[in-house]
Amino acid sequence: MLSHLLLNPALILGAVAACFLARFITHFLSTHRALRHVPGPRPSSLIWGDEWLLYHSTPGIHYVRWHRQYGKVLRFTSAFGHQVLSITDPKAIKYILGEAIFDFPKPKGVRAWFKATLGEGILWVEGKDAHERQRRLLAPALSQTSVRNLVPIFYETSAKMACQWIKVIDDSHSDEAEIEVTKWAGRFALDTVGRAAFSYDLDCLSGGPHALAESLDGLTNNENKLSSFYMRALFWIFPSILSIGAKGEMIRRSKFELGNISSRMWRDAKVTGDVNGKDLMSMILHAEASSTTQKMNEAEVVAQMTTTISAGYETVSAIIAWTLYELALDVRLQNELREEVTAAGLGDPSYDDLNSNFPLLDAIVREVLRLHPPILENHHEAAETISVPLSEPIEGTSDMHLVIPKGTILEIPVNVIQTDPDVWGSDAEIFRPERWLERKKQGIRNEREIFAFSEGPRSCIGKVFALCEVKALVVTLLRQFSFTCPHEIEPFQSFVIRPRIKGQGPSSLPLLVRKI
Repeated sequence: MLSHLLLNPALILGAVAACFLARFITHFLSTHRALRHVPGPRPSSLIWGDEWLLYHSTPGIHYVRWHRQYGKVLRFTSAFGHQVLSITDPKAIKYILGEAIFDFPKPKGVRAWFKATLGEGILWVEGKDAHERQRRLLAPALSQTSVRNLVPIFYETSAKMACQWIKVIDDSHSDEAEIEVTKWAGRFALDTVGRAAFSYDLDCLSGGPHALAESLDGLTNNENKLSSFYMRALFWIFPSILSIGAKGEMIRRSKFELGNISSRMWRDAKVTGDVNGKDLMSMILHAEASSTTQKMNEAEVVAQMTTTISAGYETVSAIIAWTLYELALDVRLQNELREEVTAAGLGDPSYDDLNSNFPLLDAIVREVLRLHPPILENHHEAAETISVPLSEPIEGTSDMHLVIPKGTILEIPVNVIQTDPDVWGSDAEIFRPERWLERKKQGIRNEREIFAFSEGPRSCIGKVFALCEVKALVVTLLRQFSFTCPHEIEPFQSFVIRPRIKGQGPSSLPLLVRKI
């Protein structure tokens, strides 16, 4: 009788579902009880909590409103009553991202996303030893010393994109043409990371169709469909949803294209065998040739490569788009920056020049990162029940510690931190790069000025690389073109925060580009 029951698929599935439901209800009740003293908004939907509200609003706007109302620690409701903590308390953030970072791994849904799209690379891996092993391999290729040697490549890809823009303008038989900037920003980012990290020409800037660029665009650049909402709302609780439907097929296609190109690059690199270069590929080859403990199998190598390509594409393309958008809105600022970069002469500025001799350029890029952070939320999950110190009591209590139950998802809203009027003044929500020049003159420097690349042991190792290539591109374009924006643009949340024409679906930033 027992063996008959065990072999019945329906009974087995029912038992599994019952166990999952019981565990979910137990976690739901215990989390609600443990966090009942933490203030927060009433859920706007019985089923979807606040997910529908967040998805269909300007990115981050409700985080700002909630934190103004409820303080630096609050809770809101995700799908099916799942509780999420939102934290802007500086002492808590320093603890979570610093000494306790490996007690707060990425949520299971986020890790499932990275595994499904990129494999088991540095964005997926958890645990101190495993993470440090991968970081030790990747970090040297993205250090200041390495990036200093890569600056000529940044200018080469910048010049290639400028040539394509000139061709578009010439074909229009005028000195001006409308150019869709987000498309070109993404292809510039892909070609740059391919050349600089792997000495490989992905050939995305030729102007023709490109399978990798199109698959990445399709995956992260069309978030106006109901299927995207359901996936975003549910993958925190049911990570397996990432493999379902049209969106699941797009994820598989994107991973296939990334993996296909990465495998090809890896095979070509092993034939070439350059272990003395300074790019990431050479360092992987050197590690494989010289060490038994650092060796990775091909799947691990490909995962690191796909992760590097995707990270270099997503964040950099968004930063470029928002930088050109802000310059297009302010002709005075654009002209001042053009004067700064042309005063340096006709040669390409060096790494040190880009970081020391262009104060307005630096201020503009910093202000873009402050007001348009590519990643809106920094998500984590409590691996165990843990007490987190606070700099001020939770609203309505005297509690100077927050006990976070095991399994609780928490998020750090970057836009709230970077538009705090107590730090940035009453004009914190206005794009004003001059504030950085004023702060430098006054010697003002906060511990956490820009949070866009996170901080601590798991901060973005590609920060120096990304900022340098953005600056090199801006210098190149401003010497040849002027920009204006004839459309009303709004931000929307895809994988990163992208611009689009207001009311439209995918990312779009058509600028009027004129030769000068």
